[in-house]
Amino acid sequence: MCIYCLTSILGCQLNLWPDANAAEELRIERYDRVQSRFLTTGDYSALQQMNTLYPMETRTLIENMLEIGNVDQEDINERLLKFYQDPTLQNIISEVGKQYAMMDDIKEEMSSAFAFLHEEIPELEIPKVYTQIGALGQSIIIGDNNIGICLDKYLGVDYSVYKKYYTPSQTKGMTRENIVPDCLLFYLISLYPLDNFETSPQKVRDAHIGKVMYVANKALGKSFFDTPDVHRFEEFHKKHPDYTLRKILEQ
Repeated sequence: MCIYCLTSILGCQLNLWPDANAAEELRIERYDRVQSRFLTTGDYSALQQMNTLYPMETRTLIENMLEIGNVDQEDINERLLKFYQDPTLQNIISEVGKQYAMMDDIKEEMSSAFAFLHEEIPELEIPKVYTQIGALGQSIIIGDNNIGICLDKYLGVDYSVYKKYYTPSQTKGMTRENIVPDCLLFYLISLYPLDNFETSPQKVRDAHIGKVMYVANKALGKSFFDTPDVHRFEEFHKKHPDYTLRKILEQ
């Protein structure tokens, strides 16, 4: 499984798209709710649900995100529970429950965006989306046609805990409004990666990210991402309307 975590490199009309069936396919699994029950009360039934209904999500959380051991270790459940007893993490769990009691707005925006992408690129699979509570590490987790949203990284610029660990420029992107754009951006990057990204010149990397940001903007129906490279692809597309979004991504 590949993990893409959102970093500070990103800066900053609802459209109804024709493929309604594709939009209906998208669901957001609220793994965070089951997770919260176990991590705050030690509820054994919640732990059972984590392991039986969400085995992939639980393995990813324990082994790839928190790195506290192997999911098959005998004491791993105790380790997981103990890890989240930290007062800061308990505060985060509580805040996530308050801010994300409802996510209909996010589901609607994401469904519309992925319906648009599916219309433009029919072979693009609608991903499975789930929410979770991490430990302020990653923001978006991508792997095996799954998108994991770490709600602990989207609690708003004024969230008190953030002020201890992040600068104002970093918290600018840690808001509810950033969730869908970030999901689109990193999902598309996972499908259309740049070969040798780490060793490529910065100009090439910026152009690649700008290209994906431009396509994400088209799916969102608004200019959310705003960089010089995004504007260059926007101008290019105006001059070459025969270029499909798929062709732009693949070039």
